[in-house]
Amino acid sequence: MHLSADTFQHLLDSNPQTFFAYDIAAGEVCYVSAAYETLFPGFRREDVDTDLPQLLSFLPPDDQTYVRHCLGQLAAGHLCDDLLLRLQPRLNVPMRWLAMKAQRSTAPDGRLLLTGTIEDVTVEQEYLRNADKYMAKKNTTLEILSHDLAGPFSMLQQLAEFLEEKTQTLQDAQVQKMLRVMRDTCRDSVNLIRDFVDGEFMDSAAVQLKRTRVDLVLALRQVVETYQVSEHLVAKHFEFRPTQPTLFVEIDNNKFLQVINNLMSNAIKFTREGGHITVGLTQHPGHVLVTVADDGIGIPAHLLPVLFDRFTPARRPGLRGEKTTGLGMHIIGTIVRLHHGHIWVESEENVGTTFYIKLPATAGAAG
Repeated sequence: MHLSADTFQHLLDSNPQTFFAYDIAAGEVCYVSAAYETLFPGFRREDVDTDLPQLLSFLPPDDQTYVRHCLGQLAAGHLCDDLLLRLQPRLNVPMRWLAMKAQRSTAPDGRLLLTGTIEDVTVEQEYLRNADKYMAKKNTTLEILSHDLAGPFSMLQQLAEFLEEKTQTLQDAQVQKMLRVMRDTCRDSVNLIRDFVDGEFMDSAAVQLKRTRVDLVLALRQVVETYQVSEHLVAKHFEFRPTQPTLFVEIDNNKFLQVINNLMSNAIKFTREGGHITVGLTQHPGHVLVTVADDGIGIPAHLLPVLFDRFTPARRPGLRGEKTTGLGMHIIGTIVRLHHGHIWVESEENVGTTFYIKLPATAGAAG
């Protein structure tokens, strides 16, 4: 079956996606479909070449750097992921999201082209980003609640054990039985809470990564702000220290924020009341560095080399008796490696602990 040129042209022009072909050597657009005028109201197909500088100016500076880098990679014959770009012609106009898919191809006359599609995905992105925001908030809230609920249960368990010991001389079987029930119920409740939170983390780690371009400053600020609101529940102080207003990386947002939540959870476990936990974010040439630091009890030096091992012998209960499976740090290390990153820790007993996560930077990382 063969389609005529007119039929094929009609199919392209009736598609809501904008199709384009860009001549690399000539530096000009040799084709753009009719959807271009719907995607960019007020612009005309025949003026697309003269429109390009203005359309590029509608992108935030970091997105301009990002798209130039990716299209340059494609033009040079390298593979490049699909591009997700923000578009905002004026400050008082709502931001839009555009998805661009492009590839290098050769025309019948031998010209090298970049061909692909551009599509408005604003509705989809707003939905996904809201879902990510509330997923991160849910995970953070679970961690806070687990500590807030586990603390009183641990205290009651210790009281039950103390009373059980002190009342043994009474030789009252009924009292001893009731105290054992209280002790066991408290212990089982603490274990249930931690099993639930740990299960959430481990289930997530088993799912394949879905990487997108994420403003890590915004994502981490939202996590830390949730902890800050709940400072009175865990009796700790939280702070976020980024070195720039925006910083973009390509990560699986949900999984990476679960890594941060797990590190925050461990910091809470091993930091005394009134202690400080700080999340930092800095950009370096070729990578970004995330830190989670506390002024807690620290990690003994002999445990540091095995901290990220599966079922590590470094596992130990928290200051309020919180249990550990020995899998948390191993899963953290696995998720960081899947992001082509590197994690390490520095710690001194009774001074504090700092975890470092090094992630590859993307083009146009900082705003």
